[in-house]
Order: sequence, then structure tokens, then C-alpha cells
Amino acid sequence: MLTRRTIAVGGVMLCLSVAMGFFPKLLFGNDQQRAKELIQQTCVQCHRLEGQPDSRFNLKAPDLIWAGSKYQRPWLIGWLTGKEAPLYVKGYRWDLSQVPANHPIVTQAEAEAIADYFGQHNKDPRVTVGAFDVSKVTTFEASFGGMAYKAHACLGCHVIEENGKLIGGPQSASLVSAGRRYNMDWLFRFGQNPQDFVPHSGEFLADATEPQLRAVIGFLAVQGVKDFTYYEPWTSPEFGMASVDRGKVIYKEYCSQCHGMTGKGDGPAASGLEPKPAIHANMSFDKVPIDYLYNVINHGGAAMGKSPNMPYWGLTIGQQGVADVMAYLKATFKGGAQVAQAAPVGGGPSGVCPQPRKTVTAPQKFLTMTNPLPASQETVQAGKTLFLQTAKPLACAQCHGDKGNGQGVMGAMLTPQ
Repeated sequence: MLTRRTIAVGGVMLCLSVAMGFFPKLLFGNDQQRAKELIQQTCVQCHRLEGQPDSRFNLKAPDLIWAGSKYQRPWLIGWLTGKEAPLYVKGYRWDLSQVPANHPIVTQAEAEAIADYFGQHNKDPRVTVGAFDVSKVTTFEASFGGMAYKAHACLGCHVIEENGKLIGGPQSASLVSAGRRYNMDWLFRFGQNPQDFVPHSGEFLADATEPQLRAVIGFLAVQGVKDFTYYEPWTSPEFGMASVDRGKVIYKEYCSQCHGMTGKGDGPAASGLEPKPAIHANMSFDKVPIDYLYNVINHGGAAMGKSPNMPYWGLTIGQQGVADVMAYLKATFKGGAQVAQAAPVGGGPSGVCPQPRKTVTAPQKFLTMTNPLPASQETVQAGKTLFLQTAKPLACAQCHGDKGNGQGVMGAMLTPQ
């Protein structure tokens, strides 16, 4: 389902005019006619415009059979006018040469005409328009997609940018700017089975679920896109129609088996679980960050670095169900009394943490570790910001409290170990 994506540009076996970087100038006819002439006279010397999918090792350059469905128009125009970085660092036909070839450059008007021609004539009937909605990509989905991208070995052949550094094998198309290059409907269809496009070319068919594939496409959709606008599901119509009464029913049917009918963490499943279910009765849910609450219900505990015993309920109860149960949690649980402070053991200091705890000695390798960062004003402030606000998936203070005393909003729900 996930893939090694190939891109309809470049090539190592280029004709002399291509290698020189120039197209013949055509001065007759309208733009579409000029584009057709340009494509048929020059592009076809390396690229195919029709036919059945074939191995990369039988081609000169990537197919343009479905270019009208594959590429975003602005990127394609930028590529044709020489404004985009090379896509195949080791060359498209790396078995013949690992020196990337220069693609020819055309004028802005010619590039626009070619892009329009592809958009009208080189469509892929296998692609469903609207199959992947880029406007619904969330921060969580893009982050999870990045993990799935690595877990399914996409990094083995495709380069991406991470923390300002290029990483990954440069054997196939660079995905550094994938979000500006591809139409995501096409990329989603490609990801379902790459062999439908480039058989016997080293493309990998991953054992990924559709949600995982969608997450990977979401991750790629943000690559190279500055200031990408992420979708916030809690602003959807379902949340505008959220019902506390419906949420109460859902809580009974699904949540109470672990968290208990009254949210005390004493459901019938709780006795056999470690860690123990969260004690909702002790929490003030209207103070819990809405993105965290949504993600832990919709995507599950493991996805948020919490207990894997917490299922990902989104597929089961749907988005309306998630909205309803969140409304019920906020309306019902306002926070209970703090857990009693543990008595000092052996007369030693107990601190101010209100939760009973079992303290053990940390492994020696941790005791001997030193902080690689100096305790400067800048690093201390950065650490404070992380602790109070920006740590993911949840700011430290949400559990540990603003003062590190264990009196955070979510700390009261925990059953200390």
C-alpha cells in the first residue's frame, strides 16, 4: 500500500536537444496546439504518453501517461522552467548512470501550456477525485504518518527532510517537496499498489492498513509546504451537534467496562489491567487540552504514549460518537478531591506530591548521565516552555503540575505505581 513513488520528470537517456536544455520554439497555433506539438516532438523522445505500466528498467524516463492526475500545476510549471530541485539524485536509470541529467527548460508560457495540456488529456481513470482530502489532514495524522513512513521502510529509497537535514536512500524520487508536487488523490491511489504504475522496479507493497496509508499520504502532503494549515477535528459540525445524553450512553456501552460507571476506574476489566484505567472522577475535563482529549479517544492510548489498553475508538463510535463522549466527560467530571499525601517513610522528607508512590533507584547508567546542554538562561527558558506548554503529546505540567508537585489537571486521574 505504501510505495516507492516515481515521478514523470528527468531521465538519463535524453536526446541531444534535451541534454542541451532547450525545446524548439514553436511560433504557430494556439497554446494547446503549441503544447501538443512541443510534447509530441520532444517529450516523447524520453517519456511515454500512452501504453501499459512497465518496469523502470525498460524506460528512458518516467511515464507521462497520467501526468494530468499526478502533478500539481504550480509545481509542474516550476519544474519545466527550471525552478525545482532534481528529483533523482542518482538518476532515473541508476543501472545505466548515477549522474542526474539536466531536464530541459521552457518558457513560462510554454510550461503553462504543457501543464494545461496534461491536465486535459493525460488523466488517470483509476484515480478517484476526492479520495484524499488534504484539507482534513491533522497534526496528529501527519506526525503518525511520519512514523508509519519509517516503519514501512519508505525511507529506504526516498529522501525526506527532517529537522533541517536530508535523510533517506536517494535511489528513487525525492519526497522533500512531495506536498507541493503531487495531487494527493493520485498519490493515494499509487500507494494502494505501486505495481499498478511501475511494476518490477523495486517498488514496495507494504502491509499497511488504509488508515496507515492515509496517514503516510497526510505526512507527505505537508512535505515542502510552508505554513501548512492543519485540520482541527473538534471544529467540525459533529462537535457543534454534540449531545451529552448520547455521550452518556456511549460512556456506558464502551468506557465503563474499564473506567467504571461513575468514572472511578473500577470497571470489571480494571482488576486485570496494568497500568490501571484513568480515574475520570478525579479529573476536571474542561481543563484538559482539547487536542489531547480528542486524540487519546479517537486514536487510542498507545498513539499518545499512554496505555495500549486504551483502544482507538474512532473507528467504532465514529466522529459524532467521539464528540458526544467528549461532551459527556466535560459536563460530568469536574475534578474530585486530591489523592491524600503519602506519609513519610522512615521519617524522611516526603515532598509535596499528593500521590502515594513506590520509589526505586534508577539504573546506574541514568545516575551517571550528564546534561549535554549548558544551564544557560536560554536552555532553562526552553525547558520551562516545554514543561509548561509545548511538550508532546502533552505538556509535563498537565500531570506533574506547574510547580512539579504532582497536582496537575490530569495527575489526579492516575493510579500511581
